[in-house]
Amino acid sequence: MNEEIKNNVESKESNTADNEKLPEILPLLIRNDVIIYPLLILPVAVNETNQIKLIDDSLSSNKLILLGFTKKESMTNLNDDDIEEYAVVTNIMKMLRFPDGSIRILLQGIKRAKIEEIIKEQKPYPLATFKIIEEIESNSIKYQALTRNLKDQFKNYIKLSQQFPEEIFQILDSIQEGWKVADFIASNLPIDLNIRYEILTIKDSIKRMEKISEILAKETSILELGQKIKSKVTNEISEDQKKFFLREQLKAIKEELGEEDLKDKEIVELREKLKNKKMPDDTRETVNKEIDKLEMMNPMMPDYNVSRTYIDWILELPWNEYSKDNLDIKRAEKILNEDHYDLTKVKERILEYLAVRKLKNDSKGPILCFVGPPGVGKTSLGKSIARALGRSFVRISLGGIHDEAEIRGHRRTYVGALPGRIIQELKKAKTSNPVFMLDEIDKIGSDFRGDPSSALLEVLDPQQNDSFQDHYLDLTYDLSQVMFITTANVLYTIPPALLDRMEVIELPGYTIDDKIFIAKKYLLPRQIKENGLTEKNLKIMDDGLYEIIDGYTTEAGVRNLERTIGSICRKIAKKIADNRKKTFLISPKNVKNFLGKRKFLKDQAEKKSEIGITTGMAWTPNGGEILFVEAIKMPGKGNLILTGQLGEVMKESARAALSYIKANAKKFKIKPEDFDKFDLHIHLPEGAIPKDGPSAGITLATSIVSVLSQIPVRSDISMTGEITLRGKVLPIGGVKEKIIGAKLAGIKNIIIPLFNKRDLDEIPKDTLKGLNFYFVKNFDQVINLALEKRGDKK
Repeated sequence: MNEEIKNNVESKESNTADNEKLPEILPLLIRNDVIIYPLLILPVAVNETNQIKLIDDSLSSNKLILLGFTKKESMTNLNDDDIEEYAVVTNIMKMLRFPDGSIRILLQGIKRAKIEEIIKEQKPYPLATFKIIEEIESNSIKYQALTRNLKDQFKNYIKLSQQFPEEIFQILDSIQEGWKVADFIASNLPIDLNIRYEILTIKDSIKRMEKISEILAKETSILELGQKIKSKVTNEISEDQKKFFLREQLKAIKEELGEEDLKDKEIVELREKLKNKKMPDDTRETVNKEIDKLEMMNPMMPDYNVSRTYIDWILELPWNEYSKDNLDIKRAEKILNEDHYDLTKVKERILEYLAVRKLKNDSKGPILCFVGPPGVGKTSLGKSIARALGRSFVRISLGGIHDEAEIRGHRRTYVGALPGRIIQELKKAKTSNPVFMLDEIDKIGSDFRGDPSSALLEVLDPQQNDSFQDHYLDLTYDLSQVMFITTANVLYTIPPALLDRMEVIELPGYTIDDKIFIAKKYLLPRQIKENGLTEKNLKIMDDGLYEIIDGYTTEAGVRNLERTIGSICRKIAKKIADNRKKTFLISPKNVKNFLGKRKFLKDQAEKKSEIGITTGMAWTPNGGEILFVEAIKMPGKGNLILTGQLGEVMKESARAALSYIKANAKKFKIKPEDFDKFDLHIHLPEGAIPKDGPSAGITLATSIVSVLSQIPVRSDISMTGEITLRGKVLPIGGVKEKIIGAKLAGIKNIIIPLFNKRDLDEIPKDTLKGLNFYFVKNFDQVINLALEKRGDKK
């Protein structure tokens, strides 16, 4: 459409060869995005390796290619049937190569052609034989009339479009032949590629001009309609301006009459609120601009409510508004002890924070993560901390959240957009330093909508959260004074980068003595009050509480215990309401009258020592328990069979234990040939329950040694520890829960890794009373203690 096109049109075929000089076979470049007409020039980008090779080969020979067309969207795995039969012989005028390997070429159409045969040789691109379609000119009146009409139509289209340079008229006037006029106009119309191809296939020049005249008439009608719509919109805008001036006049009249305008009142109120806010200067400037914009809007416009809601959100946030911390450490300690039993580590950490605040009042809020089994009081502890500090308490549950916008909010371009949950809860708290609990952080998810845990990285980083930016507000907000507390049941599901930003405090499960104390001091009084009873109506003996805990709950916390006590209270309330006796005493003997038969039977230690039966210790989300490992040998070929729904880590522990024992068979008085003569089958009962972890390593190894040496394992001893290929015993976790579970099962002697000796300092002395501990560094020590022949016989 520039001087190059004009020169090409005028020179007709000056740069091309006659039909006789055109080769019979040409490389076939297949595209689904471009169509060129004869004598016209078109730039084409080429990215595919095979097509680049085609261009390079053509440039090194006659610079001629056949430009074909396919209607398929995907260019991969094209069949011959996918390639349309009409094409254009083109000349490569220029080629430019880019650093990324792609090229851009300038093609000039030469002749229409019909593909006769596609040839696929050894080259990475197809070749094709073709037949040239000659253009036939005519001196008929119809031909000349169509040519002149096409020019006039296109000139009218150009004037309406206003997107063409002035030179287009000169180029159009310089073209005389009708088929050239048709091709030139078709190449400059915004029409679909399929229609462009249809025009390419029309051999008859008159029919081709008629088709383009029809298309041009349609496109001209569209432009004319667009002009009418534009004119109408302009008139409406002018009408809006007129209304604005009239409203301003009406406003002045109302002021003279002493009447008040509702919108003006809103603007004044917003400016007054802004004046009283202690927000940063850049935020204040943003809000001022929004209010100015709002003032210029018609209240009936949709954007008015969007802008008003945005301003309201900003003005209702507690910018630089902080509640004063109560720094009385003794008072805080008293409140924490009133609300929760034990949890010494957590209480110490909160009192340390208060002490630091007392010495340095601009210290940033800590980021704590309470990890522990369900029901140990993680969530309620957050409320107690807020009460002790004299701060507001807000909480959101992160369990099941998949959308990042839940944390950061939606951008205002979305319909119904809102800030994220962080900003929403701060608005409710009405201070910028609440105790903010993020519950169930280990259960957060992610999907195509984003990763909420990544958004939390900024929120929970003391080095970054002083400039937190919500997508909806698009303003920075200081979260550095917020005390964030997260809760989780496990740590392994929390992303490492997020976990690294938090101070982890573990809340272990409660012992039975702990639960009895908590039930008497907290749970029972609360349930008595909630069910309309009095202390005179119900009393539960300590033995009765023990029976409830041991037989009707299986948990590390006390949530189910409180629910069970509540069930007893409701049944007693019913009996009292039926005018029966007024006082009830719950003992171990009559618990079943209220709760039915025992729901849970705990595993108990074996009374008799047996070959291949070893008592281990396991940690579960509901607390600790003992775990039996059974092993037998049978004639076979040295295979190791593992059953009981074991996880991969536990299976690896069993294999490592067997390898160590094989390597040290002489030490354990095992015949080396037994490993080849017998198969070993190791089973962990309760096969429906998945089991995993490395801490059963020494237990598995002890059962293997016992069954191969035919020496019984002591029934009064339990053990836990990871074993290595060198026989070293490595430390494990969950020591407190495991010891409690073993004691409840009647175990008196416990083997644990030497490194875990320090964990006993955190276990109440009453729990350790009556237990004998053996601390081991290697498996030899375990065997000497566990096997009857090498230890004390029982």
